[in-house]
Amino acid sequence: MKFITTVLLIIVVIFAYLLTSAHGKMLTSNIVSVPYEFLNAKEKKEIDCLADNIYYEAGYEPKEGRIAVAAVTINRVKSNKFDSTVCGVVKQKTYGTCQFSWLCDGSAARKPNANIYNEARELALYVYFNHGVIEDPSKGALYYHADYVNPRWKLDKTTIIGRHIFYKPKEDYYIYARQTKH
Repeated sequence: MKFITTVLLIIVVIFAYLLTSAHGKMLTSNIVSVPYEFLNAKEKKEIDCLADNIYYEAGYEPKEGRIAVAAVTINRVKSNKFDSTVCGVVKQKTYGTCQFSWLCDGSAARKPNANIYNEARELALYVYFNHGVIEDPSKGALYYHADYVNPRWKLDKTTIIGRHIFYKPKEDYYIYARQTKH
């Protein structure tokens, strides 16, 4: 069984490679779908961290909002301002304060709703493997907060989705705007 799983994973990777343009970027019309069972231990850990973040930060938000939360996590991984792994970004603390409140406020101790969590895992897989080719609903944001708090950040607001307001540093906003005009 392990041999068949490995062969199928290799086929998926080869297929994804063949869909790559000459510049090394996936063609936007081709979305990769990788079943959780085909992942190695490191990938499963990253997907689980991303799914946890989606679930506890936005599990009951509209789908676009859940994808935006996942995108912020991936945007942080891709930036040089945060940890270089999804789990590192999710678990990162600044001056002892969690970047994502669910890690510090006791929410993680609650047993998740299985259906909502499974949806979060599917979105985590989708965003993790396709973040370079799907539209980022957060518009390149690195930060967000719920609409019922006011942290008085000096950042540029990129969008509002559901109960979350998304932001990026002022200089990054113009870089993102230029990149999306190509």
